[in-house]
Amino acid sequence: MTIEEHYALLAPKLTNWLVATGSTYADACDLVQNTFLKVWKMKDDLRDNDSAVSGLVFTIARNLRKNLARDNSKLTFTDEIPEEAAVSQPPETTPSDAEYLRKRLSAAFAQLPPILREAYTLFQIGERSIREIALETGVSESLVKVRIFRAKEKLKVILADLRVTF
Repeated sequence: MTIEEHYALLAPKLTNWLVATGSTYADACDLVQNTFLKVWKMKDDLRDNDSAVSGLVFTIARNLRKNLARDNSKLTFTDEIPEEAAVSQPPETTPSDAEYLRKRLSAAFAQLPPILREAYTLFQIGERSIREIALETGVSESLVKVRIFRAKEKLKVILADLRVTF
């Protein structure tokens, strides 16, 4: 697989993971770009093993995020802003990336049929096994798997505009 193919496959997943773990969308995009720049520089040393490249990409991104957090923690903030450095602030009503995603996810979950929402929520958020969900809901394990799959597919369609494509 070429670096471009790895990028096309992994960049959306990496961006979503970075945002889900606390990075802003803008920072996540920058981190993804910097990660793949490092991978590009290492391209001659890479084996053509998809899982090895995937692990390497996520490790590099995690380390870059740690470096960014460490560098940001060294900055000193004061309440006073020199007049020459004053920049207009965004309006108070601008939601953060996390708030926006939370609202979008809540709205997407509300659109799911109750039986799909229940199975998916118990599996992903409640971290219950398929067997536990089947016992709790009184349906077969295969039906639980089908409901989780259908919920994922519906959420992909509902949230398609959030997928990052480059």
